[in-house]
Amino acid sequence: MEIRPATSPADLEAVRKLCWDYRTHLASVSPIEAELTETFYPVPKYTALMDALEHTHARPNGIILIATLDGAPVGCAMTHALDPETSEIKRLFVAPQARGHGAARKLIHALMDQARSDGFKRIVLDTSVNLAPARALYASLGFSERGPYQDVPEIALPHLFFFEAPLSPNNQETP
Repeated sequence: MEIRPATSPADLEAVRKLCWDYRTHLASVSPIEAELTETFYPVPKYTALMDALEHTHARPNGIILIATLDGAPVGCAMTHALDPETSEIKRLFVAPQARGHGAARKLIHALMDQARSDGFKRIVLDTSVNLAPARALYASLGFSERGPYQDVPEIALPHLFFFEAPLSPNNQETP
C-alpha cells in the first residue's frame, strides 16, 4: 500500500473516478443516503466539484492523497482549510477490493500529519450515521464527536456525525 499526494493528471483523474465511486457507494448505503446524495450532490453539482478538485484542495491549505495497491489506485482522501486553525477531511474512500489493508487509516494519518505540519490546530470531518466502520475508525484515531462545525441543512443533521481531533505535536502517531 502506498499513500502519496495526487499531483499528476493521471493521479487526479484516478481520484475523480474514486470520488464518483464514493458518491455511488453513499447512494447505495440506504434510501436516506440516496436521497441526501441526490439532494446535496446532484450530478451537475458533483461534476463541478470534481472539475475544481485540485483547486479546492490545493497546497498549502489542503492536499489530495491517493492510495495505491500494487500500483493500482484504490483510495483517496483530501483536506481543505475551513479557517486558519481548522482543516477538514473530505471524500475519504477506499474501494471495496482494497479494504482490510489499512488504507483508510494510513490516509487519515497522512492527512493529519500534513495538516499538522501546515500549522492547523484541529482537523474535522463528518460522516453518515450509517457508516459505522468509519465512525469506529475515527474514534480509534483519537477523533471525538462534536456538533456541526458549519451550517448543515436541518434535513441532513439527524443523518450525520461530526468529529474533531486536535493536531498538537503531542498527538502524533505513526500508521
